[in-house]
Amino acid sequence: MNNNVLSSAVLPYTKAICYSGYRDGQSPDSDVLPSHEEIKQDLLMLEGRWESLRLYASDTHSKMVLDVINKEGMPFDVMLGAYIIAELSNPECPWGAEYTAEQLQENKEHNQTEISKLINLANTYKNIVSSVSIGNEASVSWTDHMVPVDSLCAYAKQLKAAVRQPVTFCENYVPWLDKLKPLVDEIDFISIHTYPVWEYKSIQEGLSYTIDNYNAVAQAYPDVQIVITEAGWATASNGHGIDVDKVNEVYQKQYFQQLMDWAEQEQVLVYYFEAFDENWKGSCDPFEPEKHWGLYKADRTPKLAMNNNI
Repeated sequence: MNNNVLSSAVLPYTKAICYSGYRDGQSPDSDVLPSHEEIKQDLLMLEGRWESLRLYASDTHSKMVLDVINKEGMPFDVMLGAYIIAELSNPECPWGAEYTAEQLQENKEHNQTEISKLINLANTYKNIVSSVSIGNEASVSWTDHMVPVDSLCAYAKQLKAAVRQPVTFCENYVPWLDKLKPLVDEIDFISIHTYPVWEYKSIQEGLSYTIDNYNAVAQAYPDVQIVITEAGWATASNGHGIDVDKVNEVYQKQYFQQLMDWAEQEQVLVYYFEAFDENWKGSCDPFEPEKHWGLYKADRTPKLAMNNNI
């Protein structure tokens, strides 16, 4: 057993996965969203293999997912997030993240609304929502939705005063090692993201690199539970950010099986990224790597990793 895994963890070990139900022709930026029946179909595919889902936002789609779980009596618990946006410009973002003062003020108002929506959904579906996250990748150096640490601390305090679920923040492992130290005192557990293939690692290095990332944060905070809320392996790339020869379905299956075996052996809660491909993401290039992280394709056909049971 890994000594970094606490015996009194805030969240128990389960089989967990990130879920977003947007199919081709749908996106969070459009008026076309997954229907009740489409979400039900997805969750029936995941039921029996997975016990916990992670949702990124407290929007209409997430509310529908919670409603489907509730009405259909499905055996899932949910980590529910608020998708907060930029409160600072970030010149380090490769694709641009410069905003006017007026826009940043509007974004702060938007973020407060998102936190309020999260509180409402967490309390409405308190028997389904097992934990809440104040945001996603909003402090890492390359983000286009940078939020200062003091704002993250304030949102965490607001959540802890308003909901009964444990509070976290989902972020790349690097900021946890220094930048986010003030936030650790305001949350109940740490949630990290680790993507070896985005950091130019081969499949042979993948699992060991993930474990190194996990251990670095766990050793920095030995009394705090560390959850991995994103880890996965893409199946296609156009060469932008990820080498084409490092991603395919065979490699995804290998990393998936190794990661899940390690997580079960060490009792580390890992939300695998992700259930279904999301073709709405990224550029129009069909080989954009952002589109190809699912264990199932966007048309819901399984990839190689889903040919065998966990």
